[in-house]
Amino acid sequence: MKTSIEQQNGELIAVLEGRLDTSVSAQTEQELQPLYDCQDKNIVFDCSKLEYISSSGLRIFLNVLKTAKARGGRVFITGMNANINKIFAMTGFTNLFEFR
Repeated sequence: MKTSIEQQNGELIAVLEGRLDTSVSAQTEQELQPLYDCQDKNIVFDCSKLEYISSSGLRIFLNVLKTAKARGGRVFITGMNANINKIFAMTGFTNLFEFR
């Protein structure tokens, strides 16, 4: 799993690449720490290179969403493939997030 964060147009863009499963979730959450620390910024998860997400990966997305909302930000998701989209739909996460 490869994670990078960049800032563009006042937003934080988190690019996720590979498989976000239980074996890498703790490390990934540490790498995404800047998303938890931001104030009044929108966050974009770029999932165009994300191959798989487990329940522990979904928990990370949910934690980032809760933190961002509490601090005046919004969370968007972009670039999901059909398999990731299906997981989000089955778990009801499509109702929680905004998509671009």
